[in-house]
Amino acid sequence: VFGPADMILVPPRHYCVVKNPVVKKDGKVVVNSNNQQVELQYGEEEIRLEGPPFPLYPGEQMPVGPSPLRIVPPQSALRLIALRDHDDNGVKRVAGDEWQFRGPATYTPRVEAKVVDTITAQVVQPGRALRLQAKQELSDASGAVRKAGEEWLHRKAGAYLPGVFEVVVETVEPLTLTDKKAIHIRALRTFTDEFEKQRRAGEEWLLTIDDCETHIPDVHEEIVNPALPLIVLTRKQYCVVLNAWDESGKQQMGRKELRRGEQSFFLKPGEELENGKINDVLVLSDDEALLLKANEPFDDEQGVKRTPGDRWTIVGPCEYVPPIEVQVLNRYRSIPLDENEGIYVRNIKTGRIEMVVGQTYLLKPDEELWEKPLPDVVERLLMQPSGTILRDGPEHAGGARVTKRDKTRVVTFRAPHNTAVQVYDYKEKSSRVTWGPGLVMLGPDEQFTCLSLSGGTPKEPNLIKTISLRLGPDFMTDVVVVETSDHARLSIQLSYNWYFAVQANPEGASKIFQVPDFVGDTCKSMASRVRGAVAGATFDDFHKHSTTIIHAAVFGKDSTGAVNKIRQFAENNLVITNVDIQSVEPVDQRTRDALSYSVQQAIEITTKSQEANARHEAERQAQEAQGKLERQRLKDQVEAEKEKQSLLQLQAESSAVQSMGQAKAEARARAEAAQIEYEAELKQAELRVQAKKIQDQWELQQVKDKQEAEISHQKAINELQVTMAKQMADIETDRFKNQVSAIGAETIQAMAQAGPELQAKLLQGLGLKSVLITDGTSPVNLFNTANGLIGAQPGGQVGAAGVLEQ
Repeated sequence: VFGPADMILVPPRHYCVVKNPVVKKDGKVVVNSNNQQVELQYGEEEIRLEGPPFPLYPGEQMPVGPSPLRIVPPQSALRLIALRDHDDNGVKRVAGDEWQFRGPATYTPRVEAKVVDTITAQVVQPGRALRLQAKQELSDASGAVRKAGEEWLHRKAGAYLPGVFEVVVETVEPLTLTDKKAIHIRALRTFTDEFEKQRRAGEEWLLTIDDCETHIPDVHEEIVNPALPLIVLTRKQYCVVLNAWDESGKQQMGRKELRRGEQSFFLKPGEELENGKINDVLVLSDDEALLLKANEPFDDEQGVKRTPGDRWTIVGPCEYVPPIEVQVLNRYRSIPLDENEGIYVRNIKTGRIEMVVGQTYLLKPDEELWEKPLPDVVERLLMQPSGTILRDGPEHAGGARVTKRDKTRVVTFRAPHNTAVQVYDYKEKSSRVTWGPGLVMLGPDEQFTCLSLSGGTPKEPNLIKTISLRLGPDFMTDVVVVETSDHARLSIQLSYNWYFAVQANPEGASKIFQVPDFVGDTCKSMASRVRGAVAGATFDDFHKHSTTIIHAAVFGKDSTGAVNKIRQFAENNLVITNVDIQSVEPVDQRTRDALSYSVQQAIEITTKSQEANARHEAERQAQEAQGKLERQRLKDQVEAEKEKQSLLQLQAESSAVQSMGQAKAEARARAEAAQIEYEAELKQAELRVQAKKIQDQWELQQVKDKQEAEISHQKAINELQVTMAKQMADIETDRFKNQVSAIGAETIQAMAQAGPELQAKLLQGLGLKSVLITDGTSPVNLFNTANGLIGAQPGGQVGAAGVLEQ
């Protein structure tokens, strides 16, 4: 069926695996079955090494050809696992057992064992270690018994081949210690360290360069800080160590220890610096001091016994290191103050507040700086040099804004020139006034008097905030709406000149602050007087005598009827010296349009008259120039003729020399005739110029008279129309008044009530309480009719609201 096939030859140091091998008797003779077939071991495998060639019997299989034997090098091993129970060179192996086959050697495979892995030795460098873990209970290389899961370190330098049940977790690197670095260690469990010192679980300690140069952390050690820094204190430094260790090497919780340089140290476990920092020695100059407070009883450097709560100061120049029993509350300097500067100082024991001015002051142990509160509006006012701000606008531009004030400094304000500032002392219940220019300094219980003044045009209340009151002379402007007796409403803009009549005594000085809003009160008072005065005058009278009426209303009149020069208010000594009428405008648009039209017509008439006069003057000057030109031309012709006559005369005389008699006479006659002719023409030209001039003057006078007559006529017509309108209004008013007075108020009332009363009496006579009469064509509201029918009037009268006459 098969064949022929080559026999299998296994070379030296090789092997092969045969599946389903034949059964051999005594390992040599092949066993045949009854049917002369070889018996096979199905599912089994056989390892065959070098030897004579052999055939594969029917049923045997060799998946892979001969393979070389595995050589295990030095410092390595094969990890084997038993697949079935067997005897391994006198060692009884049970299925599942694991062991190592270490080199150097040649491994001959067996069907009872399987190679799981190749293990290579780990090289441990000097100063390093291997961290090992036991998979099950075993004995390590040193013979120590290890429990399952236990970890340990292998510190011996050189190659290390882990056992079959050992696992290399990691290679542990050493930690290097220096003069400036230490290691903070915590024990995870109780053990004995490499220095043969027993450590308890949770115990912490330090390793420094004095203990060792390098350290390999044990498996039972936790490195809290691998590089704990060295604390170095100079001669000018100190620190406070909390929870310090005592001389016996034990930590004392809550214990404080003061350490001052020069020195260096490591913080031991649990120790920490107060506030986490190194402090500088407090070096005080001659103007500095420290405010101290004792937290515990002790004796200070001067031998003074201090009790808890004591406060005292140390004044420089000196160096100071506060003991642990002392708390430094504050470090402050002496405050140099000019004669115009000051501070508020409060005694914390008595609560008394004082103002220190004009000296260099160092606070005492029981004193502190006090912040003086001021209202927000006063704070804003003090930021302005003028002390004035507007309500709805930016601060008064009286100068550059200053920075926010120090509330412990004495509040100062430089009163501007010609102003007054009032300060009220709430403790003494008195006030004082400072005149500008001057400096105001507030005491601890004093406050500025803040004024709220009206502003704008027309005046609005509380528009201006100020602490400095101007004394004047100054002016204020207001708009007043008045109505004349003939109901013409006018808007008048008035400007009042004013000043304060200041008195030297304190009562007179504080009197100017009696009226908080003197601007608004003055404008209201003046506006009331002006409205009353204008209400008694007509529009024409007010238009002609507005200045007299307003001045009389503002200043009043004396016993002789003359207008006073000033008006003084006794409440605050405010004096009004003058009133200026800046503008008068009608409020009613129709009146304003009529007045504007009348003024426009007058301007137009005047303009046209001036244009006509200019035109006629130009024509007259042109005609005069033309006449002068014509006259000059005629004069030139006369002169020319005279010269010609002289020429002819000379010619005649020359001819006369030649010819005498008739020629000379004819020449003279012709010359005289020409002279007479030209003189006549010159006379006629002069007469024509005079006639033209007379005619132009007459025409110009005629046009001028005509225009003046037109202007007078138009003006008379306007005045007649105004007079007629006023007279018609007066007539209509008088007619109505006469009718009312003639008829009488009682008669009018009776006439108004006659109709309803007659209807009520008629219904009473008919014995009806209510009636409704209609022609049937007009709709009737029956709801309102029912109300009329039901609602009877008191006294038996029936309401006539529901009666409709046909």
